[in-house]
Parts: sequence; structure tokens; C-alpha cells
Amino acid sequence: MIAIDYHADLKEVQSDALLSTLLSAQSQGAPFDRLEWWQGLARHCGLVPLLAVARDGDDCAVLPLQGTDGSFTALANWYSFRFRPIATPQSDRAALLTALAADLARRAHRISLSGLPDEDGSATLVEQAFRKAGWVTFREVGDTNHVLPLAGRTYDEYLADRPGKLRTTLKRKTGKVETQVLTHFDDAAWQSYEAIYQESWKPSEGSPEFLRAFAEAEGAAGRLRLGIAHAGGEAVAAQMWTVEGGTAFIHKLAHREAAKPLSPGSVLSAALFRHVIDVDHVALVDFGTGDDPYKRDWMEEVRPRYRLDMMRPLAPQNWLIFARSGLRRLAGRRTHG
Repeated sequence: MIAIDYHADLKEVQSDALLSTLLSAQSQGAPFDRLEWWQGLARHCGLVPLLAVARDGDDCAVLPLQGTDGSFTALANWYSFRFRPIATPQSDRAALLTALAADLARRAHRISLSGLPDEDGSATLVEQAFRKAGWVTFREVGDTNHVLPLAGRTYDEYLADRPGKLRTTLKRKTGKVETQVLTHFDDAAWQSYEAIYQESWKPSEGSPEFLRAFAEAEGAAGRLRLGIAHAGGEAVAAQMWTVEGGTAFIHKLAHREAAKPLSPGSVLSAALFRHVIDVDHVALVDFGTGDDPYKRDWMEEVRPRYRLDMMRPLAPQNWLIFARSGLRRLAGRRTHG
């Protein structure tokens, strides 16, 4: 018998033994699947959480959502590399999620989820569960994720496989920039990161409070890799990585535009790659979402991230969307006719 319940209070989830164990760092291999991550999004980024939970004895599945008034989206934002349902190992994920989708029909007319991976089957699993529960589903590629599988290589072996232009840049510039990789949170280093970010080409930071709190927590847990590059006594580049579950996650990177001729970002990236490969011995490096051209110099594989739009067919709020979708399909047939 599958039971469904919902949690808007994440402290409530923390006191639930089954859920707190499932959503802990020990059970998950990435920050985006943890209760702490969602608590940070709620506390610092203004998201309104609703954790939808399906239970069958000691098995459960969690779909972390946000939103109100019958329209929900993923409990994630620009800091999240991915979004997916979380379930206990060896559970019948399909049955749990289908029951959850059926019950959600009482609360929602539309659920839009972005950032779903499918290398682990998540996007297909969610799509099939909602379709089986009577929802109309639309699926499309919404983003890309660049990754580097190391396949047992050392840093020097990995570097030998990089494009010649990048290797030449590193050879010419490495001696002109000093790098440091910290495995703990350091306030002075973080202030340098924030100052560099403000002078970089990057858009304004979405929630500096969230990022700092996350860095402090990851530093306390030993998962933070904070890189700082100096030239002429000045901090000119900074990067924030974390290491967890055999994967290095590249969260943030920035350099001062005035220092661009020194290529401090590339030199610092090389130092961090060396550290996570030869010291941490990770199996994978994850460069997050976005198809920035420079990522292809460092990464070797591209994975799609999917968007799923699920709608109740009889909900009046969705009729205009269905009508527009039908008109687009009709126009497409006429164009190709």
C-alpha cells in the first residue's frame, strides 16, 4: 500500500528518520540531491518548497517541488546542475512515482520540471509515471551538461589529451601566475572570490548568501576545493569546486578582466584539475550546465538535460496552452507539407 504525503516544512523532513537518511550526504553523491541543498534554496533564495513523498513500507520516493496555486516547478535554480526524484535503492521507483503523480493531480494542474538527466533514466521514469497517471506530457532538451570521465588517467595523461592551443597557453602562462587550492573555507579567500567575481565578465551573482553558506558547509565537511590565483601580489582568479561521491563539481569560476592576458582562469583550472585527479582521485568532473565554448577544451562528453511539462488534460488553466500547442503543430505540418 503506497501512502502519499507532502512536506512544506523542511525541518519536518529532517526529523523523519527514513527521509533524513535518504536525503543525507552519505546516501547521495551530489549536493543537489540533499536536504541541506533544498534548505539553503528556501532560506537564501526565496523558494517555497513542497516535498512530495510516496512511501511503501521502508521504500520511498521524493519529488522536490516548489510553487503555489496548482502550478509547480522543480525545487532548483541556477545553482543546481540537475534535478531528479530521489528514491531508496532497489525500490520500485516506477510504482512509487506513478502513485505520486496520480495524487498530485488533486493538487496541481501543471508541473514543469527542468534539468532532468536521463543517463540514469530519471527523465524517462518521470515522464512515463505522469503519463501513466493520466497527465499530458511534453519533453524537450532544455540544456546541456559537460563532463569529463577520467577512466583511470593521471593528470599528465589527461593533459596530453587536451587541445594543443590550451596546452601551449598553460606552458607559457603557468609560471606567471601563482595558484593555491584550499580544502577548507577561508574568509579572506572568499572575500577575494567575491571581489574578483564583481570585476569579471560574469552576470551579477543570484544569491551570494546561498553560495557562501554552501561553501562554508562544504568546507566543514571536507568537500570544498577553493582555488585562488595571484599575480603581482593580487588575487586575479578564483574558482569554487566540490568533491563528492567520486565526482568533482565545478560550481563557480571568475577572473579579473584586467588580468586576462595572463590567462589566470586557465592556469587555475589546471591546478584544480591536477588536484582532483591526482589527489582526490575522482572518476568524473562535472562542469554543470551551459554550452560555453571554453568547456569543450576541458571536457570530453556532453549530456542532455531535459525539460518535462506535465499538464492535467481537463484543467481549464491548460486549455489555452493545448490550443497554442495544437496550432504550432498544425503550422509545422503546413510548412513541411
